[in-house]
Amino acid sequence: MLQRINYTICPACGSTSLKEIFTAKDYTVSNESFMIMECANCSLRFTQDVPDAVSISPYYKSDNYISHTNTSKGIINRLYQKVRKRTLKQKRKLIEEMTGLKAGSLLDVGSGTGAFASEMKNAGWQVTGLEPDGDARRIAEEVNNIDLNEMDTFYNLPVASFDAITMWHVLEHVHDLHGYMIQLKSLLKENGKLFIAVPNYTSKDAAIYKEHWAAYDVPRHLYHFSPQAMKMLIEKHGMMIEQYKPMWYDSFYVSMLSSKYKKGKTNLFASFWNGLRSNFNAISDTKRCSSVIYIISK
Repeated sequence: MLQRINYTICPACGSTSLKEIFTAKDYTVSNESFMIMECANCSLRFTQDVPDAVSISPYYKSDNYISHTNTSKGIINRLYQKVRKRTLKQKRKLIEEMTGLKAGSLLDVGSGTGAFASEMKNAGWQVTGLEPDGDARRIAEEVNNIDLNEMDTFYNLPVASFDAITMWHVLEHVHDLHGYMIQLKSLLKENGKLFIAVPNYTSKDAAIYKEHWAAYDVPRHLYHFSPQAMKMLIEKHGMMIEQYKPMWYDSFYVSMLSSKYKKGKTNLFASFWNGLRSNFNAISDTKRCSSVIYIISK
């Protein structure tokens, strides 16, 4: 039986100062609509009445859900696949730069089909990858030659055992938000770095597309972070954000999907222009980027 979560307090800070923003539609699987709420205290937005952790798995079952299927179906996914080859190397170099290590121990949470975990393994890192979806784990083994563990492993890993922990567009999916933050901190070595990438609803492309902004991705995205909300969450758990890094390609990918959601088909020219506008708006301030990588330490 489908069980839903109705929040009466902010899932990040616990404030009761909540307001309705608009409804957003699930264009990927169910065509259901969900209310987006915002906390006046920490500025976190979140999806109201989301399926609980036991009930949500059917909402991930789509041939177009690229992180679980590795699909190249359609022009948007083909472009995504081409760009990913470049961004995988960029992520690896960022890990090496921020940790000061050419090889170390890495935990990748929410590995999808294992592309990034495989990139790091091939570069000499000792990689532990976690992924809840069985089909994605199978593809990771067949396509990327890496064995991923089920998510239950997360709470049983040894304390202070990782030089780097990565969550690439994963934290917004996690039901046990505070439990995860506590465990992430405990798994980091003393000088380890936590890398969390999430969409940024304060970006220009989010403002352009509003309720059609693809990065709301309801109900799979439980939370919608602003830099302010992320800072408050990290500090609440005794950690600090060292740096903010941009994900420049995300504005184009998200704009293409958003254009399709809004108009019924993708307008490539308008999507590219809106992605460019978003990035230009973020040139002087990374915290305005469509997606932001937060580099975090104890």
